[in-house]
Amino acid sequence: MKDLAWIDLALTAARPQAMGALLRYFRDLDTAEEAFQEACLRAIRTWPDKGPPRDPTAWLIFVGRNSGVDQIRKTARNTALPDENVLSDLSDAEADMAERLDSSHYRDDILRLMFICCHPDLPATQQIALALRIVSGISVAQIARAFIVSESAMEQRITRAKARVAKAGLPFEAPSAAERAERLPPVMAMIYLVFNEGYSAGMSNPDVAALCEEAIRLARLLQRIFPAEPEIMGLAALMLLQHSRREARYDGEGQIILLEDQDRSLWDRRQIDEALALLDKAIRHRKPGPYQVQAAIAALHARAVTAGETDWKEIELLYQLLEKLSPSPVVSLNRVVAFSKLRGPVEALAMLEPLADALDGYFYFHGVRGALLAQTGETREAREAFGLAISLARSPAEAAHVRLELDKLKEEAILS
Repeated sequence: MKDLAWIDLALTAARPQAMGALLRYFRDLDTAEEAFQEACLRAIRTWPDKGPPRDPTAWLIFVGRNSGVDQIRKTARNTALPDENVLSDLSDAEADMAERLDSSHYRDDILRLMFICCHPDLPATQQIALALRIVSGISVAQIARAFIVSESAMEQRITRAKARVAKAGLPFEAPSAAERAERLPPVMAMIYLVFNEGYSAGMSNPDVAALCEEAIRLARLLQRIFPAEPEIMGLAALMLLQHSRREARYDGEGQIILLEDQDRSLWDRRQIDEALALLDKAIRHRKPGPYQVQAAIAALHARAVTAGETDWKEIELLYQLLEKLSPSPVVSLNRVVAFSKLRGPVEALAMLEPLADALDGYFYFHGVRGALLAQTGETREAREAFGLAISLARSPAEAAHVRLELDKLKEEAILS
């Protein structure tokens, strides 16, 4: 077996389960990561000649465990022994750890690994960085490029996150069903944060844009662990629907193309079909959640053959439901956009006004307000709103898009 690409795919697929098992065995992120890396190195050296093992994950766990134990023993030789009475009371610790490793279900390992990476004590940026490094195995250099920071700064960020995790003293025993249910929301939130980092980057940074694919892979992994959880289906469907439009979101010069102006023939129908099937399955559970509702909104856009066929009435109703399930000013802003399609800019502006204080520092708020003001003919106010939006833009593409709107206003003023 000389196919090194296959080996890379096998190592990537096995990583979450193997890392989760090694983490439970060694109870230390650094030791587990080093053990897994050593196992990967041995796989790269031996698999091309001897062929792949029947169960690559089990092979990596076994080799990683032995490698880690060897390293611990080497370190122990340089460590002073405890008192004789302590030594005499020790049971067969190695056999006990092997039993813990071999008897636990893999889904608890993977869930624990994901949960540790999104520990509530960690800032969101550290959660994402730690998950990408530990769960996904993305190199520090790649993560640093994605976040546009130096490699040393990212290394420090991940190191600090690991230190916080170690200090928190998280339990390593198999979680109960109730604990697993409690852990799902932060795990899903972490995965969606990873996706949004990639989605918001657009075409400007390939290292960040690739995070969308990784987030979808993690959601599919979580879905295999919890095949009957509708919110996980909703999360996967939402990301697939959003990602299906990636080829149509920007023009050849990297300028943003709004959803209503996109060439829908460029949308990835395979991803859309997968997402719609997942969403239909989730809805049959009759347990609506925020991810399912967002996916349902995205699905209405995906099902519309043209922008003019979009069911804005149903979308506005779904945003009302989302306001109840997950109230936030951003959700209300999106509802205003849908409402404007039904009732026009004047009534939409009246709905927008109460959100001004909460969203004053938000790019999209001023962009939406500027567009609505432009539709009502209030050109001066529209220019001011667009100017604020440009100052708050998170990327050159966002700023360039608003500048185009400003240019249109100027051209209309000259023509009039």
